[in-house]
Amino acid sequence: MSMLEFDDVEVFYGKVQALRGLSLTVDEGEIVALLGNNGAGKSTTLATASALVGVRSGRVSFRGTDITSATPWTVVKAGLIHVPEGRRIFSTLSVVENLQLGGYQVKDRALVAKRVERVCELLPLLAERRAQQGGTLSGGEQQMLAIGRGLVAGPKMLMLDEPSMGLAPLIVEQVMRVISEIRNQGTTVLLVEQNARAALKVTDRAYVIEGGVTTIEGRATDLINDPRIIDAYLGA
Repeated sequence: MSMLEFDDVEVFYGKVQALRGLSLTVDEGEIVALLGNNGAGKSTTLATASALVGVRSGRVSFRGTDITSATPWTVVKAGLIHVPEGRRIFSTLSVVENLQLGGYQVKDRALVAKRVERVCELLPLLAERRAQQGGTLSGGEQQMLAIGRGLVAGPKMLMLDEPSMGLAPLIVEQVMRVISEIRNQGTTVLLVEQNARAALKVTDRAYVIEGGVTTIEGRATDLINDPRIIDAYLGA
């Protein structure tokens, strides 16, 4: 089953065109990466799927439903959850309070509490710091908290924007292991990532976006050995 589809999507910021006929598909149960340089359109792709920016032309669908003109809150209710770049946690709230905010649209508070506990099982470091203020966590811990908050929303698909940004290599490995485990537990993942090497180790497929269009796509196991990818994103 296809979870997310972009069909010839064009997006503008004022007069500046960010997506130029972008097409891609993410199937249920996959981890798919979007690779590319800064300004290529990767984050805009996630923002478009989340209905945070409008579509000039083309079609976006989620689980077979057209969401091209949807509102952000209906996208969230449908189960498409976006963890934005920069973590954006609430620094003065505790870890648990930050996690609980992920379920703000869920009326069943017992279900929210159950999801919070499930996240703490997946990320035991957060359980150890559950009463600690979010702003006192390390960068890696804050990233785990941001991912955990997204999981409390009950995603059918989780979109992660640059989860490894600014993190030490060992912490990046931990984040990528968590992303793999999220998929293993049944959540489809779309990953925007500058660290192409780390991304290709955990993803099933990847798209390279350049100038607002996809220029290369394929299985991660093939792309990690593709000379074009090596030259542009992996180094020698």
